[in-house]
Amino acid sequence: MNLHDLTVSEAVRLLRERSLSSVELTGALLQRIESVDTQVKAFLTLMADEALLQAELADEALASGEGGLLTGIPVAIKDVISIKGTRTTCGSRILENYIPPFDATVVCRLREAGAIFVGKTNTDEFAMGSSTENSAYFTTHNPWDLGRVPGGSSGGSASAVAAGEALAALGSDTGGSVRQPAAFCGVVGLKPTYGRVSRYGLVAFASSLDQIGPFTRTVEDTALILQCISGQDPDDSTSIGVPVPDYVAEIRKDVKGLRVGIPKEYFVEGIEPGVEKTVREAIGQLQDLGMVLEEVSLPHTKYALPTYYLIAPAEASSNLARYDGVKYGLSAPDATTLWESYMRTRERGFGPEVKRRIMLGTYALSSGYYDAYYLKAQKVRTLMKQDFDAVFERCDVIAAPATPTVPFRIGERVADPIQMYLSDMFTIPANMAGLPALSVPCGFIDGLPIGLQVIGKAFDESTALRVAYAYEQSTDWHKRRPPLGEVAD
Repeated sequence: MNLHDLTVSEAVRLLRERSLSSVELTGALLQRIESVDTQVKAFLTLMADEALLQAELADEALASGEGGLLTGIPVAIKDVISIKGTRTTCGSRILENYIPPFDATVVCRLREAGAIFVGKTNTDEFAMGSSTENSAYFTTHNPWDLGRVPGGSSGGSASAVAAGEALAALGSDTGGSVRQPAAFCGVVGLKPTYGRVSRYGLVAFASSLDQIGPFTRTVEDTALILQCISGQDPDDSTSIGVPVPDYVAEIRKDVKGLRVGIPKEYFVEGIEPGVEKTVREAIGQLQDLGMVLEEVSLPHTKYALPTYYLIAPAEASSNLARYDGVKYGLSAPDATTLWESYMRTRERGFGPEVKRRIMLGTYALSSGYYDAYYLKAQKVRTLMKQDFDAVFERCDVIAAPATPTVPFRIGERVADPIQMYLSDMFTIPANMAGLPALSVPCGFIDGLPIGLQVIGKAFDESTALRVAYAYEQSTDWHKRRPPLGEVAD
C-alpha cells in the first residue's frame, strides 16, 4: 500500500487503530514530495522539520487516546493563508520574504484538530489567475499531463492533492479558484458559503468574494475538513454565527426525491462538446439515483464575467494599496522621495496580471466612473443573486459543469487574458451570490479530468455535499490516480 494514496478518512482510521503512525505517514508524504515535486512544482515552501516534529506530537496524543478529528493528517496550505513563522509570499515578489507573526483562523482550527502542515503551495500572484502561471516564482504542472496547467489560482493545492503530496489542502476561491483547479486536477474542491469559514489571515484579493475551501480526494474527506474549519470567528466580522452541522453524517442521508436544477445558461457556445457530454452523463446519473431533474434559467449569468471583472479588480485596487514599501514586504532602497518609493516598489514587486487588475479596478472606482461601472456592477450582482433565489424556491441544488474545457496547455492562454478569464465562466456566479459550490470528478477526456459542479443554497453545504457524495459513490472516478512517475534516486 502506498501511503500517499490514502484518503484522509482511511488515514484517520489507520492512525486511530495504531496500525500506522503519523511519523510514518508524514515521512511518506515528504518522500513523495521529494520524488515528484520537481515535476509538479506544487510547493513554494516546504515545512519538513516542523511537520515531522508535529507528527511525533500527534503520535503521542494518539497513544494517550487524545487528539482531534485530523490528528496526524498531513495537509498543505495555499500560500495566501498565513502560518505563523512561515514565509507567506502570495506568489508575489513584493512579499518574497514576508513572515507573518500570526496564524490564520483556519490554520488555528486545523492545528486544534491535530493536522500536520507539510508546506505552502504555489498560487497565481495574490490569487489572481486561472492557471498558476501568474506566480512570480514558477508554473505548477498538472499531474495528469505535465504539459498542461493545473488551473488556478489554487493550482498548487489542487495538484499537491492529486499527486499524493498531501492528503488534503486548503485553497481560496474568489471566482472559482478552488473549483476550477479541482476540476482540472480530478479532485474534490469546495467553496463554502460566504461567511461560513473565517477569512482572518487570508491575504485579501476581493473581500466581498474571497472564501477559503478544502481540496481532497473524496467528498467525505471534504466534509471532514469543512467540519474542522467552519464556524463564526470574532476576528472576521463577515463570518456568520450559523450552526455547523455534522457534515460527515449529513452526506450519508438519502438523496431520492431531491430536486436538481439544470441551468440552460451553463450549456452554451464555448463549452467543449466532450465536456458537455461528460457532464450531461453525470447529471443523468443523478436522475438514476432517484433525484428529480428540472431545467431552470439563471438569465443574468451572461453578465457574470463583466460584473466580476469590475467588482473584483476594484476591491483588489483598494486591498493592494497597502503594499507601498513602507510597512512590510519589498521596499525600493534607491528611491529619493516617498512617491518614488511607492512607484518603484510596486513596479518591481507586482507582476503584469496584478498590475492589470489594479489599473482596471482603480479606473472603475475613479471619479466620474464609479456610478457607471462599479455601482452598476453591484446592482447586476443583486440581480444574479435574485436569479438563484428564484431557482432555489423549487430546487434543492443546481448541477452544471465546473469548467467549459479540459485543462489547457501551459502557455496557451498567457497572451490572451480574455480566454484565460473565460475559464471561470461557470464558477463566478456562485461567488457573486455567495453560495456554496463544489466540483466533484465526473469523467475523463483523453486522460484529462472533468468536474461536475454542484451549487447549494446559502449555508446548505450539507445538501450539495450529499448530492456529490451519492454521485461519487456510484462511480469510480475518484479512485483514479495520475500516471505520475517518480524520479529515481
